[in-house]
Amino acid sequence: MPRIRQADVEEVKARTNIADVIGERVALKPAGIGSMKGLCPFHDEKSPSFHVRPQHGYYHCFGCGESGDVYSFLREMDHMSFTEAVERLAGRIGFPLHYEEGGGPGPEQSGRARLLAVNKAAEQYFRSQLGAPEADAARRFLGGRGFDPAAAAHFGVGYAPKGWDHMLHALEKQGFTREEMITAGVVSQNQRGGVYDRFRGRVVWPIRDVTGQTIGFGARRLYDDDKGPKYLNTPETPVYKKNQVLYGLDLAKRDISRGDPKRVVVVEGYTDVMACHLAGITTAIATCGTAFGSEHVTVLRRVMGDDSANGEVIFTFDPDEAGQKAAVRAFAEEKRFNAQSFVAVAPDGLDPCDLRLQRGDAAVMGLVEHKKPMFEFMIDRRISGFDLATVEGRVGALRSAAPIVAEIRDRLLRPGYERVLALRLGMDPSDVHREVEHASRAPKQEQRRTHQPETEAPVAAPAVTLATLPRTPQNARERDALTGFLQYGHRVEPSLFARAIAVPFHHPALEGVRRALEATDRTKPGWALAVVESAPGAYATLAGELLARDFPARDEEHAVASINDLARQLILGALAEQKNQLLGAIQRVPADSDEGRTLRMQLRDLDAERARLTADD
Repeated sequence: MPRIRQADVEEVKARTNIADVIGERVALKPAGIGSMKGLCPFHDEKSPSFHVRPQHGYYHCFGCGESGDVYSFLREMDHMSFTEAVERLAGRIGFPLHYEEGGGPGPEQSGRARLLAVNKAAEQYFRSQLGAPEADAARRFLGGRGFDPAAAAHFGVGYAPKGWDHMLHALEKQGFTREEMITAGVVSQNQRGGVYDRFRGRVVWPIRDVTGQTIGFGARRLYDDDKGPKYLNTPETPVYKKNQVLYGLDLAKRDISRGDPKRVVVVEGYTDVMACHLAGITTAIATCGTAFGSEHVTVLRRVMGDDSANGEVIFTFDPDEAGQKAAVRAFAEEKRFNAQSFVAVAPDGLDPCDLRLQRGDAAVMGLVEHKKPMFEFMIDRRISGFDLATVEGRVGALRSAAPIVAEIRDRLLRPGYERVLALRLGMDPSDVHREVEHASRAPKQEQRRTHQPETEAPVAAPAVTLATLPRTPQNARERDALTGFLQYGHRVEPSLFARAIAVPFHHPALEGVRRALEATDRTKPGWALAVVESAPGAYATLAGELLARDFPARDEEHAVASINDLARQLILGALAEQKNQLLGAIQRVPADSDEGRTLRMQLRDLDAERARLTADD
């Protein structure tokens, strides 16, 4: 079956009104702000519980739990494949689809061989151009990062000349067709059918699969007049799947498999891989323009071997916000490894390439040797936002960090990390143990499924729904806030929205949905549906219900005003907790001490912030 270009899949869905499609089978009537309701087509019912939200392209039945987007609706109703569903809707709106594999069946082996040959020829061309006079900027770029010609040759680094068709004509002379080059992703095609070099005026790295065959390229901008992205990669092709590719793995695999312990160092870019290898860390690899994910784990596990219980996977992250988010994503995948995972953060926030430049190879080696276990890193991250000088702060930190310890699958490691957490917090180990045991019994995503024997069926955690959510004023406030944020978050002032969704919630299910919302890129179309899809398994139903339920307001304008007020109330509540902690700390230190004066200044600033928020009401 041909694979439809992902951009086309998203465009067709964006142009389709889900209510029109569902409305052909279900009589839909207005039901609250931005919602429609009818009898569920998936089960028999007398009272309508099937809700559709056209603005978000989403449906959910509060009776049977069925939910999804317009594609899943067609697949369920008409028993068609995903590709057939996309094709039907594209035909409905007259949208021409493009297929990544040329519109027909997947390429034969001979076709794959031709694409690999195109990539190999392109690599040779780029490498040959690195010595040309025009490539002075590329050579200076590499030299400025500590890479001499031998290093460039070892990694196959090259240069793509300026101009629109230099490589195109060079490969045509070797017998490659324009269609082959387009399919391989080394050239691009404009809307008028014109073909031009994809990589121009850039330093270029060949991206190879684990066997060493070049399957794509990564290129960095060199010139100020280049208005393209800083880094440009090969698009998805029949041979290049970025979610399955790890840069440098072809060079690192032998040392990974032979190591004792087997060790993989995951860095963030091409130059970081080069710096690590040249510094002696020859097991360094990097993803190619995408976050580290489950398919990367699968690739690494094949190289490391599933018997690598004593292996090590070391992630290097920048200490900034993006690096912290990358660490959280990596932690989500940590459980898929048999190996132990660690985090290494360089001093002063330097990445491995800059660290090598400023402090030498030994500093890069030291970065890896001074790694911190992933669980310890995540514990420290969780408790960093609490004032451990107060009882309230320590209790809050314990409740925040206990789920991390509860997720440790090694029964010998967990008691040790309970003691680590107790020491960090200065609390009785028995109190920490009780809270960890409590957290381990809370509903979780089916995160241990990969570690169960194949003969065992994974036990799914019970789903949490609006009906099973305990009815407390706190839960009601947080429930309504999440409902409003999912449905009208685009109407909330961005900085206010960001601050509000960063406030932790009290009920684990609502907190799980909040975290999914906080981690979602809200600049992309369909972000609310993405929150539902990314929510932990036991909380996905609740997330869907929150997106589909009616928000208690008279009309949309009143809903937006109410949601902005809820956002401010959440922030004010968090500030009130901080104030209580500061007041407790002030009482425990001498009034005329430096610490006391600092705490009073913090209290003054906090009161000013609360006053500003209150004035905005």
